[in-house]
Amino acid sequence: MNVTIKDVAKRANVAPSTVSRVIADSPRISEKTKRKVREAMKELGYHPNFIARSLASQTSQVIGIVMPSSADQALQHPFFPEVIRGISKAAHEKKYALQMSTGEKEDEIYEEVIEMLQGRRVDGVILLYSRVNDKLMKYLQQNNFPFVVIGKPHQRAEQITHVDNDNYGIGKEATQYLIGLGHERIAFVGGNETYLVTADRLLGYKEALQEAGLVYRKDYIIYEEFLQKANQEGMRKLLSLGEPPTALVVVDDLMALDVLKLLDEMNLRVPDDISLVSFNNTLLAEMSRPPLTSVDIHIFQLGYEAAKNLIEKIAKPNEPVKRIIIPHKLVKRFSCDYVRK
Repeated sequence: MNVTIKDVAKRANVAPSTVSRVIADSPRISEKTKRKVREAMKELGYHPNFIARSLASQTSQVIGIVMPSSADQALQHPFFPEVIRGISKAAHEKKYALQMSTGEKEDEIYEEVIEMLQGRRVDGVILLYSRVNDKLMKYLQQNNFPFVVIGKPHQRAEQITHVDNDNYGIGKEATQYLIGLGHERIAFVGGNETYLVTADRLLGYKEALQEAGLVYRKDYIIYEEFLQKANQEGMRKLLSLGEPPTALVVVDDLMALDVLKLLDEMNLRVPDDISLVSFNNTLLAEMSRPPLTSVDIHIFQLGYEAAKNLIEKIAKPNEPVKRIIIPHKLVKRFSCDYVRK
């Protein structure tokens, strides 16, 4: 038996147009009516056609996910699979599909996303990064296209819905923890310096030092995206200073693993010779040797809230701009110890 919209309408005692609006998940239909229609669809075994649903609602029912770099490279970092898991959960709840950028370089990603938007293949996009002077973010603003940023926008943050952690507070708290263990020579190992998350955590680090009356040293600040053999010069130089640091604040757990490997090569023991705090609290932090003290930024929740708020913006274009701050927690393990004088 071929069940139609009219059959569902009859079972639910509503007009066929109401069934179509429920299929399109129209915000104009009450939750009570939606439940009644969906129950009728389930009882009759009716499954709406995806294309028909998109035409009825004049939407694609697809969210675009924009990576900071090539998908292959980014997905090697444990942050991105976990944040996409959160996005996927919220999208599934509202029956949205996902489309991911696949370009290798920044310009390729930009062109790809522009085609995605102009072809109306997505109803909105989530940027999984926030960098200085990002031309894609400017394009989205200028064309009034629904988007949400994970991270703090570089400019006009009050005009852009974004989901973030208090990265200034996170950097400050991690540094204060090391200061509380007696460390005075604390270095900051950042990632890509064009990302706002790195800049904010550095500001927090600097403030913690100043409040404790400790000297902020530029030779204790390095930026390394990946500590492969070709990129170890900065770290080796830092650890070979006349007064080397006794503790490190490292941008994330993946970088921290590279740091641990380098420290082992240089016969420096963690935490006996040097302490280390990182960020993200991924599974890597728990499995490393020693297990890392790491700040849990609740990555899944960052993705979930970003998708939830984007879908709200798509359904209600006049939805006010929001700044959602996800809480964090310092998880203490065995990569830190009291300083040995």
